[in-house]
Amino acid sequence: MTDNSFANDPDKKGDALKAQRFQMLEDIAKELAGEVVFPTYFDAILRLRKILQDPDQSMAEIAAAVAIEPLISAKLLHLANSVAFNPDGREVVDLKSAIMRLGLNAVRSAALSIVMNQLLRARGMAEYSVMTHGLWEHSIKTSAAARVIARSASRLNADEAMLAGLIHDLGAFYMLYRATQYDELRHRPESIKYLIIQWHESIGVSLLNALGIPEEIVDSTIDHDRLRPPPSPIRNLRDVIYVANMLAGGHFEWLMQEQDDASGHLAAIEAMYGHLHPEIDALTGEMRAAFT
Repeated sequence: MTDNSFANDPDKKGDALKAQRFQMLEDIAKELAGEVVFPTYFDAILRLRKILQDPDQSMAEIAAAVAIEPLISAKLLHLANSVAFNPDGREVVDLKSAIMRLGLNAVRSAALSIVMNQLLRARGMAEYSVMTHGLWEHSIKTSAAARVIARSASRLNADEAMLAGLIHDLGAFYMLYRATQYDELRHRPESIKYLIIQWHESIGVSLLNALGIPEEIVDSTIDHDRLRPPPSPIRNLRDVIYVANMLAGGHFEWLMQEQDDASGHLAAIEAMYGHLHPEIDALTGEMRAAFT
């Protein structure tokens, strides 16, 4: 991919622009290798992380910790009473009951959804609005697709799949946020797009590990944009995320423009799993309402 959009910029083209992009990647690498400094709204995840990973914590203690974050609490109650999680129409009104119904992965999903939404609104992100909102919509749909696929086409944990789908592109969100800190890059979304194509997956894996996301979920995000024959049957969480990503439009042109034979693989995926679209679309609507 070439940077033709910068050809008329006498100050930041060629080697100068490459230097800015390299500096951003170098800074991210240093941060992810040491003490990761997140935006302030990552605090909710960091505070909850140890509690959610501690097997000795009771449900009451977990609910008390989550209650400190009112936005997360509200989202959990909303999601617990949605049709997807409450098909019998038995409404829950307390946080402990909501968490018990949803499971701990939904707590992580709610916390991470807040982060992703806040990243969309971070200072300087206006230049990337088309990309960020496209990524957010894709993340929600992939999350819904992963839950439906895990539930319908495998015996895997549907809640775990939902969380993996939601965060599979977190590296791209984070790269966009970091780009806002470089004046030259903030006004050149096409240049950041190039970096995201090349690096969002590896940066995302490092970021998810830094957040303490379970290894199985982190591993499932690897190679999610690399076209390959559709798995049949679905064997593991990585298969789920790959198919969910493709059904949710993960092949959109700017992320996969360098790959060959896209149409054949995508047609095969649609032939095997396309019948799940109505259920995926319904759950996407519910999740959009709960997480936005």
